[in-house]
Amino acid sequence: MKVSVDRSLCYGSAECAYRAPDVFAFEDGYGVVRPGREESADDPRVREAAESCPSQAIALTR
Repeated sequence: MKVSVDRSLCYGSAECAYRAPDVFAFEDGYGVVRPGREESADDPRVREAAESCPSQAIALTR
């Protein structure tokens, strides 16, 4: 499964980078998926970050 961050929804809480720092980074005021980590949606920490995202900007897709 793939993980992505919709920058149009993200308002920069950095919750994702706090919960899964090896998958997410905080750049220019927004959460982003680190290069090469797009296939990390099966990681429980990534799922937790998606569920905890206050702006619901994290998408987990097949």
